[in-house]
Amino acid sequence: MICTAARRSSRHRLQQHDRGETPVTTLTHDIARQFPRTARIDWSPYLVGAGIGVLSWIAFAAFGDPIGVTTAYSRIASWFATPLIGADGVAQNSYWKSMPLKWDYGVWFLVGIPLGAFLSAWLSGTWRLELVPEVWEERFGPSIIKRFAAAFLGGVVIMYGARLAGGCTSGHGISGGLQLALSSWLFLAVMFATGLAVSALMFRKS
Repeated sequence: MICTAARRSSRHRLQQHDRGETPVTTLTHDIARQFPRTARIDWSPYLVGAGIGVLSWIAFAAFGDPIGVTTAYSRIASWFATPLIGADGVAQNSYWKSMPLKWDYGVWFLVGIPLGAFLSAWLSGTWRLELVPEVWEERFGPSIIKRFAAAFLGGVVIMYGARLAGGCTSGHGISGGLQLALSSWLFLAVMFATGLAVSALMFRKS
């Protein structure tokens, strides 16, 4: 069975080479296809939503702060900026003066997000190694560099917008939304409208 899969993988790479595609991404695709999965578990959106609500209660009760992500990102960014502009440059920056780096609950919450996401994917049987998502490859091709560059640029734009708005999908969407803050509901409306418009332009059917 392994030999058959290997021959099938080799033929697929040759076909990609003939089409002028990058064969590197086939490695991740082959691993994803051959990697044994556990029984898939579909998380209930109602259960997950209730869990997020309980988590918000805990955050407010135990730490006195709402759930948020981008503030912690900004604090960690000062750590990466230190080798470039020096400790004095970071200390004199007006933005980082208002939110100096400290290992509070927000930073640890940020660290726990990828760990929790991996655990959830592993337990639900949906984890796999995928550098280029299929929906992206169908529209823009299999290039890993192009995918990573677009993801990085998108992250920069999203992070800038979140800090400009004073919150992200966590700070505004969850914490502000459950407090019925008008600014948070406006943020959610603009976010969904923008996401729908951009996805319609990027992934429109030719």
